[in-house]
Amino acid sequence: MNLKGKELNRLRGLAHHLKPIVTVGMAGVTPAVANELETALANRELVKVRLPALPRPEKTKALQDLCDHTRSTPVQLIGRIGVVYRPLPS
Repeated sequence: MNLKGKELNRLRGLAHHLKPIVTVGMAGVTPAVANELETALANRELVKVRLPALPRPEKTKALQDLCDHTRSTPVQLIGRIGVVYRPLPS
């Protein structure tokens, strides 16, 4: 899913007050972490993810790997916090 312009800005605004509920450790994106994100996305559309202290390209790749495993879309990556979006099924 490709998010553009105003929709992306709206999601970023909605995610601003959220707390990270999924944490990626130094082991990286493991099946357990992907399962936790899957569970979180089953209950809510926006989830904040705390990533390890790595160089930006590695954090971007980790966030994208999580999104690939959960069929979700990355919304934002600031510092060590990423935001992931997947619409709830209707």
